Amino acid sequence: MRTLSEFYRDRRVLVTGHTGFKGTWLAAWLNHLGADVVGYSLAPPSQPCAFDALHLGDRLHDVRGDVRDRPSLYRAMKEFSPEVVFHLAAQSLVRPSLENPSETFETNVMGTVNVLEAARRSDSVLAIVCVTSDKSYLNKGWPWAYRETDELGGYDPYSASKACAELVVSCFVDARFQQAAPPGRRLAVASARAGNVIGGGDWARDRIVPDLVRSICADGKLVVRNPDATRPWQHVLESAGAYLWLGCQLSRHGDRYSGAWNFGPAEEQSCTVAQLVAGLLARWSENPDRMVVERDTVSAESQRLRLDCGKARQFLHWRATWGFDETLDAVAEWYRAFLADPQGDHYALTLQQIERYAVLARERGLEWAV
Repeated sequence: MRTLSEFYRDRRVLVTGHTGFKGTWLAAWLNHLGADVVGYSLAPPSQPCAFDALHLGDRLHDVRGDVRDRPSLYRAMKEFSPEVVFHLAAQSLVRPSLENPSETFETNVMGTVNVLEAARRSDSVLAIVCVTSDKSYLNKGWPWAYRETDELGGYDPYSASKACAELVVSCFVDARFQQAAPPGRRLAVASARAGNVIGGGDWARDRIVPDLVRSICADGKLVVRNPDATRPWQHVLESAGAYLWLGCQLSRHGDRYSGAWNFGPAEEQSCTVAQLVAGLLARWSENPDRMVVERDTVSAESQRLRLDCGKARQFLHWRATWGFDETLDAVAEWYRAFLADPQGDHYALTLQQIERYAVLARERGLEWAV
């Protein structure tokens, strides 16, 4: 049993945060693989949103709930009895974390505790993948890439809460805790650190791609405050595919794949914000002067952030599939289709992009796609 379709077909899978951007893509891919998917999440975080654009609520078990609500989460876990859990529910934006630090820590830290504990107490669960962020690393602005063993931390509530969530995961990974805490069982647990994910259907505020699309729709200027910042941009399918493969391997081999994993693009795909904006504007045949630089002199945002994905390459035999141009092509294609028909059903286009991605992965000999 090697491929994703062989593993997930008819398997019960729970996705927290399925109404969010990344959760929607992951849930859609699982549905396409034939999994029996239940989503547990708050209402979609924005209007418009990918979840509604895919009419995903009609295609899976759509349960509305808050990961901070422990009894509700426990009931959903008991009722559905999933075999694999993907935990994506989070407060995922930096600016809101500054505005409401308490909610950010409650959601990202205690929410993770609640999901892990509910999974640990469920006999059906084989494995759980907790999605955190590359922002969980204490960003020291150094030129080399961060590895899974590097120091965690953060200067803002979002980053700090993700670092805390990683510490929670490490506790639940540890066999000593699992054996000592009743009911005493072994549960395969991993965290997945990926960042700067872009793709169709993201409408969150203060993210560069949604801001760009909104500026195009309004025929206005796009204000860029940190144009020289270098980030490991990757399409959402890169991270979603990595999560699916990690969940599969965790379920099959347990401890061998427990712990923390980085997932990011190839080194040459780390580009600046200005390069990303220019590439997308070109795909819309838009005037590059639409980008207006107003440098942020208050924020302490680091200029460089890269992930070392050597562990994933060596032990999971995973690596990114799409290059920078292929990523931007897919992003522009999805948004252009949506803007042409905002009320339409964009599930078919999303599946087409998933299949195109998977075919190229097979052609490149990636193990999960063979």
